[in-house]
Amino acid sequence: MKRYLQTSAILVFILSSFGMVNAQQTTGDVTQNSANGAAQALNGTIRVIDNKGTIKYLQAKNGITTLTNTTNNVTTTTWQLGGTLTDDTTIDLNGKKFGLAKVLQNTNANQAGSNVPSTSATLGTSGYTILVRDEATGNVLKMLATDLVQSGQEKFTSAAGQTSYNLTGSPALPSYSQVWVYRNGAKLIANEDYTVSGSVVTLVPNSTAPNNWSVLAGDIIEVQYLK
Repeated sequence: MKRYLQTSAILVFILSSFGMVNAQQTTGDVTQNSANGAAQALNGTIRVIDNKGTIKYLQAKNGITTLTNTTNNVTTTTWQLGGTLTDDTTIDLNGKKFGLAKVLQNTNANQAGSNVPSTSATLGTSGYTILVRDEATGNVLKMLATDLVQSGQEKFTSAAGQTSYNLTGSPALPSYSQVWVYRNGAKLIANEDYTVSGSVVTLVPNSTAPNNWSVLAGDIIEVQYLK
């Protein structure tokens, strides 16, 4: 009887040991570093033990990074968005809404990203905005769809010999190829009959025949632009 009890105890110990070893098997696609025969966590992974004693690895990849901070003998690991995509990624919204709140507002309506944004987008306003990328910083900014393409028009009644016309509000005009100037309804030749600088259009009368012309009192000068 004594020998039977000893044999039974040995069998129970062996079976228990096999179960403990089996419980240490890892799952997932993390390759273990087993140089010393023991499972070890790789860089960028967190080793955890579940309630059955199984060692598992949680790994950060494909746009998810880990930040580790050790203070007062306590190690805290935080997962956050950021890093390099290692695989092609598709987000299937499955008919659900996807939104972005508090996107930085581009403050320069003339050129996306040319100024440092100073305000944040808020919800509840009307209209549409367009997300753009600041090539200098890589920041994603928003701008009003109405600011993407701007146009303007102004009409002046000239004095005799007047050649300079400053647009109201001093808008930053684009290059002359995007500014059209008319005298009494007749289109003037860009960068020949007129030039553009800042918000000022300057007429360049011609005194050479047969294309000679001059600005007379009462001429209607119309400026149109698109940018």
